[in-house]
Parts: sequence; structure tokens; C-alpha cells
Amino acid sequence: MNDYYGVLGVPKNATPEEVKAAYRKASRRNHPDIVGHSAQAEERFKQINAADEVLSDPKKREVYDLGVDPLAPGADQGAPFGGFSGGFGGFGDIFEAVFNAAAAGNAGRQGPVSRQSRGRDQLERLTIDLSEAVFGVNKDVSYSTYLVCGVCGGDGCAPGTEPQTCPTCHGRGARERLVRSLLGTMRTLEPCRQCQGHGVVVPQPCGECSGEGRVRGRRTASVEVPAGVDSGNRLRLVGLGEAGPCGGQSADLYVELKVKKHPDFVRDGDDLLTTLTIPMTAAALGCCIDIETLDGERQLDIRPGSQPGSELVLDGLGAGRVGSTARGDLKVRLDVRIPGDLDTAQRELLRRLAAERGEERPEARLTGAGGMFARLRDKFAGK
Repeated sequence: MNDYYGVLGVPKNATPEEVKAAYRKASRRNHPDIVGHSAQAEERFKQINAADEVLSDPKKREVYDLGVDPLAPGADQGAPFGGFSGGFGGFGDIFEAVFNAAAAGNAGRQGPVSRQSRGRDQLERLTIDLSEAVFGVNKDVSYSTYLVCGVCGGDGCAPGTEPQTCPTCHGRGARERLVRSLLGTMRTLEPCRQCQGHGVVVPQPCGECSGEGRVRGRRTASVEVPAGVDSGNRLRLVGLGEAGPCGGQSADLYVELKVKKHPDFVRDGDDLLTTLTIPMTAAALGCCIDIETLDGERQLDIRPGSQPGSELVLDGLGAGRVGSTARGDLKVRLDVRIPGDLDTAQRELLRRLAAERGEERPEARLTGAGGMFARLRDKFAGK
């Protein structure tokens, strides 16, 4: 049978308001539009909606607490006769009693409901540098969560005491209820209100956790960030989420990564992009320039006659991706700086150069939509 309490991360004695709040939170955190569409994500979202449908309906929840999933095929045997309940009041009780009697039979076979339930998964965010995303890093993340109570060890009982068999239901987790109808008196079962269907009571709850078996506190977890991650990637740390009530299973911690912007480099898939500004003379004559990369200082060979917007590639100095040892490239775009503060002698030198090249009256032509400026625009726009 589906564990609807575990799906929403609420205890079995949760109030309707707590159930609804847990449903809203779970649906926001697990919506396929947020976590991404996949068969697993959509199935998880269906389970959350099913849990809310059952636990938000008092009658369905009562049947479920007796050990029957009201959403299971064939569970709602009384539905074809629902029309009688409006005009013949006694018949509604009859069919409810019959349905509850079937549930009681299942409850008797399955026994009381466990006090333990799984904790809720948690999501924390971790910001890292670009270099840490490229090469990987170990980081500590500190967060608030439910921890196992250090006084009672998670069972919710005061030290030296233990749960006792419920005196009302004698450990069955349910009690008989008599329903009077036109056909006479019928017997059915309902969850025991004294023990909430658990079959045991805690006469002396732990003073530290008030019998819940867990307390609010802070935990620091070591996160191993693999090389090649990017913003939005999530890492799963099994068992580091909330501790479950009364010694229940601990949930998982999900760490969502955010990569800070770098002052010099922009990530483009597996590659890194940057712009290098050089003087006009260096572009015309060519040169070798040392530039700082994420891997340290590297030499960049600029060929004579390099044009503004030219792209030079340093192989294997890019970002890469998770699960692969291969890395992309570092692509360097040239920005040629045209001097605007020439003195008289420098202007004369340029005039002589223009005369030597026959460019005193240069011919100009439009390059159209596919020219250099369009290419630069598309490149910066990521097209």
C-alpha cells in the first residue's frame, strides 16, 4: 500500500491544515516544470496529488488508516449505490458500514500502524566559483533540519521508559464501532483515538523532543562537487535530510548549485569565451601575448594581420561536463583598439603608411547582413 504520509512528510496525527501545507510545499518543490520533465518526476508528482486526495478527505483518510488504499482499483465498492444515501438516510449508513467492515478486515490482518515515518527531503543551495565548477571542489554546507533526539535516541520516550500497549485497543490500533441501520446493528472498526492507530501509547514523552523523537538543529554536510557542473545542477546526499519522527528513516538532502559570474570568462556549453583587447599595431604586426586562464598562464600567438573579431582557440582549456574527463576549448575573441590620441608625429607616420599602401582615399563597401558586425552580434547573443 502506498505510504501517503511519507509522500507528504507528515506524521499520522497531522491536522488537515498541516496536510494541506505539506501538500502545497511538496507540489511546489516537485513540480515537473521546476525539476524537469521525466517519467520519475511525473510519477512523483502523481503520488503527491494522490496523497493529498486521500489525506485531505476525512472519510478516505479514515479508510486508509484502517489499512485500505481508497484509490486502489476496486476499493470504492460502495460507489454504485451512492444514490441511495440522499433519499433513504438509513441506507447510506448501511453501505458505509459494509465498506468499513471490509476495511476492518484488512486492518485486522495488517495490524497497527507504525509510529515511524520517513522524514522530508530538503533542498539547499550552494554558490561556487567558475573555477570550482570546472575542476570540482569539496564544500561544506550548513543547514537547519530535524535531527534524531540525543536524549531519547529517537523513540520519543523519556529515559528509562518505553511505549506501552494501548489500554483501549489492546495493541490492535483500532476499536469496534456499532452502526445502527434499518437492517439492525452492524459492527465495524475505526482507528483507536487514544493511540492514533499505533497500538501503543507513550505514557512519559521525552521532555527534549516532546515525544516526537527528533529536534530542530543545524547540520554541516560535506558536498563533493564533481568537475563540469553548471548552475541548476542538483546533487543528492542520501540520508542527510530530515530525520523521521519516532526513529523513522532519514530523508535525502538535495544541493542545488549556482555558479558565480566570472569577471573574464563566460561559459558556453563545454567552452569558455573571453575577449582580448590589443593595440592596432599588435594586430597588424602580430605578437605573442601571455594571458591568464583558469589553468594558469598560457601563451597566445597572434598572427600578423589579425582582424577585429578574430577568434583564437586554446584547446582543452574550457569547462567540460560532468562524467567526462574531456574539456572544451577556451575561445579568445580579439578586440583591436584604434588609437584616438595620436600626436603630430604619429599622424604623419600613419599618413605615410596610407600613402605607401595607396589608401589616401580608401574605397569602402557595405558588407550586408552577414558582415562582421552581424557575426559579432550573433556570437555575443549565443546564436
